[in-house]
Amino acid sequence: MNSTIIIVGVISLMILILLTASISRPIRWIGQLFVKFIIGAIILFFLNQFGGRYGLHVPINVATTAVSGILGIPGIVGLAVIQTWILS
Repeated sequence: MNSTIIIVGVISLMILILLTASISRPIRWIGQLFVKFIIGAIILFFLNQFGGRYGLHVPINVATTAVSGILGIPGIVGLAVIQTWILS
């Protein structure tokens, strides 16, 4: 084989690998963020179910779901504090 063809093939393969890796990272990041949003919505649902007995209700929307999903337990506590003491 001609050495030029081999060099072009290797360079093309390296570029293809770099492009594939650079595309898969944002897709993986978006997927993880979506899973966190779903978990945040589920946690807020259970908070509303159990907190309803005590007069605590945090609305489930994009902002509260994002806060509870990304920040976790401190975010949920923060939302409950805001709902209880600031908005009420």
